[in-house]
Amino acid sequence: MNKLNLFVLCILTVTCSYVAAKEKVVVCYYGTWATYRHGDGQFDVAQINTDLCTHLIYTFVGINNQGVVISLDPWLDLPDNWGRDNFRKFNALKQYKPSLKTLLAVGGWNEGSAKYSVMAASPTLRNNFITSAIEMVLKYGFDGFDIDWEYPNGRDSVYGKADIDNFTLLLKEMRAEFDKHGLLLSAAVAAAGSVAASYYNIPAFTQYVDYVNLMTYDMYGAWDSVTGHNAPLHKGQGDENVARENVFTVDLALEYWLQQGCPADKLVLGIPLYGRTFQLTNANNNGVRAPASGAGIAGPWTATSGFIGYNEFCLRLKTESWDLRYDSLAKVPYAVQGRNWVSYDDPNSIAVKIEHALQYNIAGAMIWSIETDDFRGKCAGDFPLLRAINQALGKYSATTTPAASSTTTTSTTTTTTTTPKPAQTSTTTTSQPTTTSTTTTTQPAQTTTTTTSRPATSSTSTTTLAPSSSVCQREGFNPDPTSCNSFYVCVMGGYGVLVPHRFTCSADLHWDQQNLVCNYSHQANCKN
Repeated sequence: MNKLNLFVLCILTVTCSYVAAKEKVVVCYYGTWATYRHGDGQFDVAQINTDLCTHLIYTFVGINNQGVVISLDPWLDLPDNWGRDNFRKFNALKQYKPSLKTLLAVGGWNEGSAKYSVMAASPTLRNNFITSAIEMVLKYGFDGFDIDWEYPNGRDSVYGKADIDNFTLLLKEMRAEFDKHGLLLSAAVAAAGSVAASYYNIPAFTQYVDYVNLMTYDMYGAWDSVTGHNAPLHKGQGDENVARENVFTVDLALEYWLQQGCPADKLVLGIPLYGRTFQLTNANNNGVRAPASGAGIAGPWTATSGFIGYNEFCLRLKTESWDLRYDSLAKVPYAVQGRNWVSYDDPNSIAVKIEHALQYNIAGAMIWSIETDDFRGKCAGDFPLLRAINQALGKYSATTTPAASSTTTTSTTTTTTTTPKPAQTSTTTTSQPTTTSTTTTTQPAQTTTTTTSRPATSSTSTTTLAPSSSVCQREGFNPDPTSCNSFYVCVMGGYGVLVPHRFTCSADLHWDQQNLVCNYSHQANCKN
């Protein structure tokens, strides 16, 4: 009997361990503006692999001056006026995986802090916010709501330090109302202790959320005068003589949040599916902490200097010669090509980070963001980074074993040289705005009343890297200040950077900003 009991205990132990691993969350943020990217960079809701995420977060909605939650891109989000109806399509993904949870995110870098500071300070505006958030979530079938206020008591905050307690109060009131409907509530937060300390009362606000999505990336970037890793696990090369508490690292962020009282079973580790790029001041001085002269290369689809999606960079590694290096202290790779310097994560560095984080028994991992993984499998199978996360969390065993990361105390260098391949091109026929290279147009029928069908748009879109402030007044559709015949779709190419894409209506149509369509000139009311 004792042997039988021991056998049963062993079976239960193994089974429970397996279930515990399966219960780790994989939170996948989806940047909806990727719909407007061209060619192989275009990513629609239908391309999301639901097998690789436990939670999907749709980004972003915003708020108006009354604190009411609103769509920032009605044509993309909603079904009205022949819209894309992406809210519905996003939530329809649950038919393929009933256990999948979907959340709607509000805020983001581009929304700023001011509106949220004002909203959180007012009982009336907080009520407007909470009521409208619940209404939108329930109407379109989301399972919860994600708060991405960047940041309380930061940036353009109106009420400063009062934001800290107001943020907690907002979440407390949300929790009470959300529980009536069984809704999830999460928050995306700044990771580094040196800034988080001025933004949050951690033990207070974390009691009201289900998950805390820790943005453990953007540790260093083109805003710095020297090169640095986007998301180093530990203090790395070039920082040997710097005190550990004076650098930005993933391990320090994890320790800080846990020490400050964030429950481990709510803490979700952020993993970047993109890299940060620098331009070296001197190509011969090219290590970590080498002098830099600003932002480096941009990807062809995200189109933002200083930022490159993994799907963009892995293609460059296949088609160009790069000096690939590994910082064995920070546990992350980087690459050098002339004056180009790129910090990024690969499947191995991601596995090492998650293995480290799991010793704290955290809730799981979060990605920013799914559309910059190699989702088309152009380099080595589809979604290689997201699959690495799932494997590291024990979600499944890979069919192939990735090469082990270096564990030596010095960097390793590999140089690859390949022949560049011709660029991919594509042609699409559509009656909606598109960023592919060619569109086909049908002319609208004459009518004497308000249009009842969306006039078609014909254009070859142009991505411009010029400063976008003159045209990008908001994310999504913007009028062309110089022409009634054209308009811009402004999308977030990198973290907080809007990139304008110009479209031209058919010759006899004007852009109608009120209805977000190319319309007859007498109905568009353009004043240019």
